[in-house]
Amino acid sequence: MKVILASASSSRTTLLQQAGIPHEVEISGVDEESEQFSVLSPSAMVVALAESKAQAVAAAHAGENALVIGADSTLEFEGSAMAKPEFPEVALAWWKRYVGKKGLLHTGQAVIDVAKSKIASSLSTTEITFANISEEEMRAYIDTKEPLFLAGGASLDGIGAPYIAHINGDATGVLGLSMNHLRALCEELGFPWRTLRMSAQ
Repeated sequence: MKVILASASSSRTTLLQQAGIPHEVEISGVDEESEQFSVLSPSAMVVALAESKAQAVAAAHAGENALVIGADSTLEFEGSAMAKPEFPEVALAWWKRYVGKKGLLHTGQAVIDVAKSKIASSLSTTEITFANISEEEMRAYIDTKEPLFLAGGASLDGIGAPYIAHINGDATGVLGLSMNHLRALCEELGFPWRTLRMSAQ
């Protein structure tokens, strides 16, 4: 059984590696800024994007004995989906709003059994609380450029980890791929998790 991760995220591939799941990485090419996704609620959007990414990659492997994993994450803050800030001034404005407040980190994951053309998907949501940090600390963090290309400009791993005070929910979901949900989805499709891990031996 070949496992393909339809994502360029280093955090997601690291999670799979740490779990002992051998996999390949293929980029889906799905336009994440498309209106068909942006009109959805933050939670619905990440599931739709996860499914679309998985479907795009699965289409290139028709008939193969493969599982394709798609995933997408966004931070919902005060009712809005926070994408990737991309620009320092945007990241700074967001972090000034975040200080001491809570947000919801939504991660959608989808798995496709390519041979049987079956798909299973789910949503993981974790509440995160931002630390009380100074503007000087914010600027120093943004200067590293790490937050510019993260969903919501924040993450629980990497340089920004000390700026997340607390999480309530799924720790790996915050990192971009809920491993517990992923296991359940694979089992729903008829693939016990241990069999995917054993293929690495």
